[in-house]
Amino acid sequence: MDRHLPPTVGQGPSQTRSFLTLALIELWERFGYYGMQALIVYFMVQRIGFEDSRANLVWGAAAALIYVAPAIGGWIGDKVLGTRRSVLLGGAILGLGYALMAVPTTNTWFTFSALGVIVVGNGLFKPNNANLVRKIYEGDDSKIDSAFTIYYMAVNVGSTISMLATPWIKDYVNATYGNQLGWHVAFGVCSVGMMIGLMTITVLRHTVNHIGSPPDAQPLHMGKLMAVLAGAVVAVGASAVILEYQALARAFVYVAGIVVLGIFFHLIRSSQPSERAGLVAALVLTLQTVFFFIFYQQMSTSLSLFALRNVDLEFSLFGMHLWTWSPAQFQALNAIWIMVLSPVLAWIYTRAGKSGKDLSIAAKFALGFTVVAAGFFTYGVAGQFAVNGLTSSWIMIAGYGLYSLGELLVSGLGLAMIARYVPARMGGFMMGAYYVGVGISQYLGGVVANLAAVPSDMVDPVQTLPVYTSLFNKLGIAAIACTLIALAALPLMRRLTATHNSHQ
Repeated sequence: MDRHLPPTVGQGPSQTRSFLTLALIELWERFGYYGMQALIVYFMVQRIGFEDSRANLVWGAAAALIYVAPAIGGWIGDKVLGTRRSVLLGGAILGLGYALMAVPTTNTWFTFSALGVIVVGNGLFKPNNANLVRKIYEGDDSKIDSAFTIYYMAVNVGSTISMLATPWIKDYVNATYGNQLGWHVAFGVCSVGMMIGLMTITVLRHTVNHIGSPPDAQPLHMGKLMAVLAGAVVAVGASAVILEYQALARAFVYVAGIVVLGIFFHLIRSSQPSERAGLVAALVLTLQTVFFFIFYQQMSTSLSLFALRNVDLEFSLFGMHLWTWSPAQFQALNAIWIMVLSPVLAWIYTRAGKSGKDLSIAAKFALGFTVVAAGFFTYGVAGQFAVNGLTSSWIMIAGYGLYSLGELLVSGLGLAMIARYVPARMGGFMMGAYYVGVGISQYLGGVVANLAAVPSDMVDPVQTLPVYTSLFNKLGIAAIACTLIALAALPLMRRLTATHNSHQ
């Protein structure tokens, strides 16, 4: 074996132990991220004083940057620092970003700079942790689908806890101490969660020391580390500027889309004939994923503001009061449903794989869009049964259930799709390219959410309700269109998959 390559999985701990370590740090990283996401649009509207339209676009641009950054972070993990080292460095930078959000200020440049630090940290962490999971199960397609579904569940364990906790912490501290400190205390909790994740992987590092990219097997090159950190500082400043100027954000997102498409086409053209079909299949499914994440971005934008203005926050059953939620806590329904549904789907995939009856990823994508459409129509139709402009909180549970099943079928298998179709030598970069596509759609999702931007002087729920339900019905129709496109692409995907498999 080449001494410059990390050992194979068979020489280290079991696949399960290695996987659990990576899933655990992902859980804590997502605890921090989604705890912040649950509050960020509300923070900009209620604390800083942004109009809905600006808050939607700023968060859309920030989410785009957060997802575009992994394209570079994946390359750094593959070629510069090493995959494992990039995970640790990214986690530390993320912890710093959440800590900066905890500083009690409403200065927009400070807030945007803190978001820039989060952008950089996510860029290093996200593609490399997922790439380590891919390396554990390389070559076993049925296990890859199952592993990434459980990995996706780990994401949602962390996010459920934080999305329930941070809004409650914010409300409690604000009510007890005033001065709006609750916002910043809640962001501080996100930083603490990330630090726990770093301590966890430090203690369990022996379970993942045998996997990684070639630079992980070499001593740390301080010159390369300093270059990465210097680039990170520049990226933080650039991110803050992009978030401040909306025209610049729009131009950045569109340029990123053109660049990643160009790279895809270059790789397809220059790849080995045996690799080409897999890369084309990955491109088709990545484009479908872009459409899905436009729907996904509504959770932190239009659906969040809908919960703020047009949802009855009381949960009652047969006239008996059960509990009351903060508007931001409704986002946790997505993660709760993911946790309920993930093990069921993972079991179905494994059983179907053993019997040779597993649906293709392309077919699962088509089914996912159908379910997403049903979820948005649930929100849209709910307006017909609203009382004084407020819809039932139970409608949110039903809508999020459908929406989350669709998410598992599309987004939950997006990483598995890259792992299945993309050659190992470009795995980290292509994980990053996949996230660029996601980032572009996050910004477009903010643009779509602005179709339901409510003027600051419109405060009557009866007036705001049709603004939101109109958008949700249109999104349902758009999801049906995506279903039809995905179904039309199935014959092409079958041919590409057959060609790809014949060269394995």
